Amino acid sequence: MIMDKIALLLAIVGGLNWGSIGIFGFDVVAFLFGGQNSAMSRVIYTLVGLGAIWCISLLFRENDPVEERT
Repeated sequence: MIMDKIALLLAIVGGLNWGSIGIFGFDVVAFLFGGQNSAMSRVIYTLVGLGAIWCISLLFRENDPVEERT
């Protein structure tokens, strides 16, 4: 369940970054970490991509985590 939250957080960060690129033409990750080709930016982009891939699994799960607690 913690992995789901981390993946969702990463997907949200990616979505907000893409929104800022689309609306303002400004890449926040590249700005904060030294350009699109810097090692740190590439790590962030990779983590966001992996988080989004993990979030795909959320669409196909049958069990609701809230029901498991009761």
